[in-house]
Amino acid sequence: MILDLSDDALEYGLQALHAFENAGGDRLVEQAEADPTARHGLVRPVLDGLGAWDLDPRTDADGLEAAAALCRSAGYWALPYPLAERLAKPADLDVDGLVVVGGPRPAAALGGLDLRWAAVDLDGRRALVTGQGVTGPGFVAELELSPVDSDGSRDVALALVLPCWTLLGILDRAVALTVAHVSLRKQFGQTLSSFQGVQFQLTDAEVERSGVDVLAKHALWSIATDQSHVVDDALALRLAAIEAADVVFRVCHQLHGAVGFCDETTLSWLSRYSLPLRRLPFGLSSTRDHLTRVAGRRGLTGLFI
Repeated sequence: MILDLSDDALEYGLQALHAFENAGGDRLVEQAEADPTARHGLVRPVLDGLGAWDLDPRTDADGLEAAAALCRSAGYWALPYPLAERLAKPADLDVDGLVVVGGPRPAAALGGLDLRWAAVDLDGRRALVTGQGVTGPGFVAELELSPVDSDGSRDVALALVLPCWTLLGILDRAVALTVAHVSLRKQFGQTLSSFQGVQFQLTDAEVERSGVDVLAKHALWSIATDQSHVVDDALALRLAAIEAADVVFRVCHQLHGAVGFCDETTLSWLSRYSLPLRRLPFGLSSTRDHLTRVAGRRGLTGLFI
């Protein structure tokens, strides 16, 4: 089992990171929030330039790693676009992307986008998105679905795992911003980073973030090698990512203080736009319940034991 991404995938992710920065960086999400219908026009040129739609994460292991690295870079800048969902699109439906849905009121962060979408639940039941409700915070809109008579069980794992890579990128940035913040701010004549209590909190956040890093790579390997427990691994990754996000943002907001909740601070935007990834298609408790149902008495394997 080799968990590290290939050098090509890492380089691709780095180039994507720079491309998003050059395209506007943090300004992209601010502009998209002002006009959600402009999301596609803001992001499409840079994704086209990166060759994002040439990636084949379903049948090509290298393409899968590159897609994961791209989603992580998108998360680092809180890219206002459902990139992971577009990369997870099924090959046998004439759609532009795929979302996982759950619960009686399915929703996804698709507001403002004039694209064709499919949806799938954890049992592999697929549907086409035929309408959307009013776009709310985080571009979230309720979805109107029309069932499709086809099996989408092979869609579930990829559509769960790639958004977790986006969330991982958000956590990367949140920790990096907080480290920079406490290294500059002073109290009692010392930088905040010199206080042992601050160091302990940052360590907690970094342990959680780095744990998701490893588990995300394991889930990617599980998809690439078509493991029988691939959905278990995807749900376990989602559970770990949500739990880690709770810890990371608690620590980061505490160490930033009140300024961390102001729009002038990048952490505020990251925190806000991480919420759809953490709450949809289901939140912490529901993810745990689904994992318990799927894994059952069999339990988990590999790194999740």
